[in-house]
Amino acid sequence: MDSTLNIYTDFFGLSERPFSLVPDPDFLFWSDAHKRAYSMLEYGIVTRAPITLITGEVGAGKTTILHHLLRSVGDEVQIGLVSNAHGDRGELLRWVLLALNQEARAEETYVDLFGRFQSYLIEEYSKGRRVILIFDEAQNLSRESLEELRMFTNINSNKDELLQLVLVGQPELRDMIRKPDLRQFAQRVSSAFHLKAMDLRTVRRYISHRLKVAGAKSEIFHLSARDLVYETTGGVPRLVNQLCDLAMVYAFTKGNVTVTRLTVEQVLNDGTFFVETLEEDPVPNVPPVEEVKKIGKPVLVLGPNQRTKAD
Repeated sequence: MDSTLNIYTDFFGLSERPFSLVPDPDFLFWSDAHKRAYSMLEYGIVTRAPITLITGEVGAGKTTILHHLLRSVGDEVQIGLVSNAHGDRGELLRWVLLALNQEARAEETYVDLFGRFQSYLIEEYSKGRRVILIFDEAQNLSRESLEELRMFTNINSNKDELLQLVLVGQPELRDMIRKPDLRQFAQRVSSAFHLKAMDLRTVRRYISHRLKVAGAKSEIFHLSARDLVYETTGGVPRLVNQLCDLAMVYAFTKGNVTVTRLTVEQVLNDGTFFVETLEEDPVPNVPPVEEVKKIGKPVLVLGPNQRTKAD
């Protein structure tokens, strides 16, 4: 497999595979929408927002932006990343403690766990650090779990917030938070953004950008090929990556150093690429933040069996 991949990249004069499905901050393409989404993430952290919410369709680039953030925060911030948390009230708190590298024994009661969690937040605060919990795939959290998270943000010291939450998930997360029974949770969301799919012009630039990062010296994809990729994928980055990668495989097997519209059509005609129709989101995006303070070196604490590259 590795030798095949090397032949693939060498054939096109590339240093690495340009359209991998694994989120990689090194390939992050700063479309206008991604810039605004990242600004809202930074804005939430800098202003100590109790809850920051980032939503978008599957494959829209949420996790890639998230990992770029993880590489940018400074030593004054301690981050715990919880991916795809599930379970009842007690289980959520165990996920949180493990993400913060804290003990959570099976025989301990909820009171024991909460006491340790609260003590940890106070101790970090006394050291001049604040704690941020990031929940990826947060649409899988139950209403009860979201309410529990809201209660966590009530732990404070005088006027200072000891804990901030960042929730990243699919559109149904936002729909859930808008329900009447989660009104109090919604009121604590101080920073929010919904990441939409890319338009045609952005897809053209996106494909060129990823190829350039991978070492391409010329335009491998014809303009008509890029346009068909957009028409087929609706501008969802993950789907764009998948179709472009398949098109490059087809071009490689035919000995072609460029990808034409016909190449993409052959991928589609063979049924190699599967795509589902995505509905346009009617809710407008939050306006961009003009100026946001930059934050420096990453501090990431992960619980057991958690990966740093997931979507």
